[in-house]
Amino acid sequence: MAKLTKKQKAQQGSVDRERFYGIDEAFGLVKANATAKFDETVEVALNLGVDPRHADQMVRGVVNLPKGTGKTVRVAVFAKGGKADEATAAGADVVGAEDLMETIQGGQIDFDRVIATPDMMGVVGRLGKVLGPKGLMPNPKLGTVTMDVTKAVTDAKSGQVEFRVEKAGIIHAGIGKASFGEDDLKENFRAFCDAIVRAKPAGAKGKFVQKVSVSSSMGPGVKIDLAEVAGA
Repeated sequence: MAKLTKKQKAQQGSVDRERFYGIDEAFGLVKANATAKFDETVEVALNLGVDPRHADQMVRGVVNLPKGTGKTVRVAVFAKGGKADEATAAGADVVGAEDLMETIQGGQIDFDRVIATPDMMGVVGRLGKVLGPKGLMPNPKLGTVTMDVTKAVTDAKSGQVEFRVEKAGIIHAGIGKASFGEDDLKENFRAFCDAIVRAKPAGAKGKFVQKVSVSSSMGPGVKIDLAEVAGA
């Protein structure tokens, strides 16, 4: 295990690992410890009382963060004709059909979100082995298979975050940048946690939200008092 630098030791020392913090103090600590030379992403992690190997305990969805993510999201759209023009007008970075499929099959994937009109899913389906493992496969439940490509592209560009529980029952996502004000980070945090609570699956038994922590990309994790998370 790599030795901690002096700066990392100081950061670790500023956070009590055994304590659960209120969100005001927690985000103050996260911002104070975001001292890298780049604008660190502020991340939230939730440990949930689910086993995602069971279909009725899967937690997945999307949430629009009110203050955006601070990240430039590149969007690819599978569409033809008027819908392709609509996607381009909405600000999609890449628009195509079979030609886009061939580009992706050739290993060129320089986008963060894929949207498709329903009639294009026959083409997109051939990319399942490429897009699936990267979490890029369009999905009607997430609003990424739709005829309303304008809304889908706008949502993706303006701060929409997809979430999906991992094998260990953990969900994590970026909810902003260290340069954001504390109030904006807290607003995004509440919106994200509310969306997770609303997505509680029917098969979840016992306590759903078991642990929540926040951190910056390079900073130490700060545990959040669950009393601060509505519905937890």
